[in-house]
Amino acid sequence: MARTVLTGIKPTGTPHLGNYVGAIKPALALAKAAASALYFVADYHALTIIHDARKLRDSVQEVAATWLALGLDPTKVAFYRQSDVPETFELAWILSCFTAKGLMNRAHAYKAAVARNLESRGGAAGVDDIDDLDAGINLGLYSYPVLMAADILLFKTNVVPVGKDQAQHIEIARDIAQRFNAIYGPILVLPEARIDADTAVIPGLDGRKMSKSYDNIIPLFSPPERLRKLIFKYKTDSSPPSEPKDPDTSTLFHLYREFATPEETEALRGRYRSGIGWGEAKEAVFEVLSRTLEEPRRRYAELMADPARVDALLTEGAARAREMAQGTIQETRRAVFAR
Repeated sequence: MARTVLTGIKPTGTPHLGNYVGAIKPALALAKAAASALYFVADYHALTIIHDARKLRDSVQEVAATWLALGLDPTKVAFYRQSDVPETFELAWILSCFTAKGLMNRAHAYKAAVARNLESRGGAAGVDDIDDLDAGINLGLYSYPVLMAADILLFKTNVVPVGKDQAQHIEIARDIAQRFNAIYGPILVLPEARIDADTAVIPGLDGRKMSKSYDNIIPLFSPPERLRKLIFKYKTDSSPPSEPKDPDTSTLFHLYREFATPEETEALRGRYRSGIGWGEAKEAVFEVLSRTLEEPRRRYAELMADPARVDALLTEGAARAREMAQGTIQETRRAVFAR
């Protein structure tokens, strides 16, 4: 059984089917197996790119309502807004004083932003061009990994489920914790990344990974009529209905099996091998998605119509999180200030 598990959820857009399969579904399962779980909406992380207060507020509401509608139990998981736990930001400053600048220079998000600037200049730059290479990069993006380390280390987190592209952040958190502990003793717990190699990647409407940046998503709580139209937009080949098809290479089948029962999945696999029309396959996907998401869609609509309820649940979660954070922040203060 995992001990303390922590997950941050960045509120930067409408949740879609790919988010559910790749992040929400496995995270909810992990929370059930953990001795202690903390899941937070990372509104301060989102501030690196969202500077519209109303948009940020609405995104927080949307993400929180999504996770609650899909089954996150706030009585068993401390579910909170990052901005409601000020101990996080106190620890972030302390940790920043033990973080090498070179470590931040190697952070993926910063390197990617510099690379984009370099590309816009034609791929060449000299020492005197450093300001141009940092154009549009705020300090929040640059020091993002330190705040993430504080999110994790504050709660003596043992396990952090992440995708492969986020694994570096856990490595950075461990590096910072080791530097701090080398001076003050074993105060901070070194977290471990949980990378699930079996987590499915759901293709979008154009066959690429489902992503808002590709504009190929299916919003998680699309109304049934809209959901059906989007599913029927999936690209397929021109093979006739009678021709056997390989389910393991089918985008539609990959989507179907994430929501269907094992028995339904095997039945559709058999229909693929004996021959199935793409319209029939799309209809099967729509039916299983519509059935599975019907109740979460209803709960989501209720929560979005009652923002005060969502706010109250997040506030209650923050109170629990702050209580858990006190031990670490007090230990850290005593260590650095000798009091």
